[in-house]
Amino acid sequence: MTGMGSDINHRFARAYWYITAVVVASLMAVRGINHIGALKRLKAARDPASNPHPTRPNTLLSQLWATTTAIVREISLPQFFVPVRHLSWLTPPPLGRVLVLLVYWSVIAYFMSWHAVVHDVNFWERIGYRNAWVTLTQLPMIFLLSMKVNIVGFLIGTGHERLNWLHRWVARTMFVTATVHGFHFWTEWVLADFVELEMETMPMVKYGLGAWAILLWNVVIGFVPIRRLAYEVWVLQHVAASIAMLVLVYLHVPTNARFLFWLAVAFLVFDRAARWALLLWQNLRFKTGGSACQGRRRVGHQILARAVADTTTVVTIKDVHFAWTPGQHVYLWIPRLGPLEAHPYTIACARRIEGTCCCNSVQLILRKHKGFSKRIHSYASKNPEASLTGFLSGPYGAPPRWDIYETMVLIGASTGASFTLPLLEAAAQADFVGCVKRIEVLFVARTYREIEYYVQRAQKAGDALSQRGVTINIHVAITNSALGSDGLPLSRNETNISHITASSSGESNPKTAIKSSPHQDSSCCCTGTNADEKDTQEQQEKAISSLPVVREYTTRPDIEQLIRQPVEVAYGETAVVVCGGPEIVATTRNCVSRLSDERAVHKGTGAQGIYLHVEEYSF
Repeated sequence: MTGMGSDINHRFARAYWYITAVVVASLMAVRGINHIGALKRLKAARDPASNPHPTRPNTLLSQLWATTTAIVREISLPQFFVPVRHLSWLTPPPLGRVLVLLVYWSVIAYFMSWHAVVHDVNFWERIGYRNAWVTLTQLPMIFLLSMKVNIVGFLIGTGHERLNWLHRWVARTMFVTATVHGFHFWTEWVLADFVELEMETMPMVKYGLGAWAILLWNVVIGFVPIRRLAYEVWVLQHVAASIAMLVLVYLHVPTNARFLFWLAVAFLVFDRAARWALLLWQNLRFKTGGSACQGRRRVGHQILARAVADTTTVVTIKDVHFAWTPGQHVYLWIPRLGPLEAHPYTIACARRIEGTCCCNSVQLILRKHKGFSKRIHSYASKNPEASLTGFLSGPYGAPPRWDIYETMVLIGASTGASFTLPLLEAAAQADFVGCVKRIEVLFVARTYREIEYYVQRAQKAGDALSQRGVTINIHVAITNSALGSDGLPLSRNETNISHITASSSGESNPKTAIKSSPHQDSSCCCTGTNADEKDTQEQQEKAISSLPVVREYTTRPDIEQLIRQPVEVAYGETAVVVCGGPEIVATTRNCVSRLSDERAVHKGTGAQGIYLHVEEYSF
């Protein structure tokens, strides 16, 4: 493979990684500038008399940076959504990612063709060797982007799940260059009529064809409809197939080209070793005891599962000894319910759960689908008092900061509220609310039962924030309620506004009343005394009596109107955080981009910036 044009091919291989280093360094610089800006905002927020709106740029440099940021956001956010049922997976990436791919493909196309397309006797062989190098150069990048303990993510401040889309597209690009590589050599052999001789005398050709076949397999079954048929099985075969491909690549490439192979192996080994070390550190203890409810275990964690609705399970993991940022996720492994399955779930609480006996506990909220989530819901329904032994890996992810924006708009669809709710609770529990002055919260679900648990907790957090001077509005949209039908156009129902209060009547409407029990929101496994129960109930009734107003909708809410209202009255920057399926994510992306362009954000009109953070179901 090092034959024709080897010097140029080596230079292109090095250039690829030099370019990668420059891009990562540039993103690190952007992260550093934004971090300095965040620190300045928080410092100014502690002295509101001198600067009542700390999120507004107040110098020429900060204004230029804000304008550049606004332009980049407006260009990168729009996304076309395919609304056809069962074909929504064909929705293309947002415009920003499309532009990144176009730049990447331009670089790869340049590497593939520069001084290689010369119609002479070496035409086929020259292009074949060039694309062999371009293919092998990209091999380490695939494994680098697939790492959960991700070096790039750590440097630029993003989670591994937000790099996974690029991992898939680089793999698809690599498949194209590998096909071009093999096609040109094969065509040369066909024209010379020595295909059989080549296969007999050069065993490396067979290994190369095998590696190409595995790459083709990974690309085809990596598309969403196939991947989601049996995700657990897909993950196992994907790992096995990738290792098999590495072995075949090793046998296919010559010795002086194997440094790229070993780089890919290094990324793979580092990631696996780091993940196993993290798993052992979080799930093994040399000392036990010291917990009133005996929640600590030498191996693993005590897990309590409680079915709170027909499709919702609240899972409490006792005595975790790691800190996390609101919005991060962990991988949960319960051998009894899934011996080979570890699934990602967002940590649905901001800090220690109030009322737990152990030193530190986290909650996960699972929606029942099929497979593992269905099994754990069934177990919780049949064994409400039983406990399980489970293991955690994480936390992973780089969620947005909530304290450096004047206005927050939190949008959670169904269990997407597990991501947005901890941000709200973090603001309520913090000693200092930073720059925040207003928060709008939207929960969207087909039925009220799906989000009732979230609404209860959001009301308590909202009450705490209201007492600290933060304006908060909670919106609950039920898309399949008795008063409306699913599938209606996005429209707002202003007529159904209620204040959710406590009620002693057992026949009250569940949509306008929340009935609480002493241990309903507590994951503590100890049984309290009657006096404790009375005190707890009095505290809950006192808290619920001053809950913020909750606006209810009987159809899908108007996302643009929900975002527009707080943005138009904001004197500083607004952050929009959305977690949900492809439709609500695409709708929010387009709304924010359109609104930013319409208001000419940071372009001399006085309109302030709109930041968007997106989390979507993309595994």
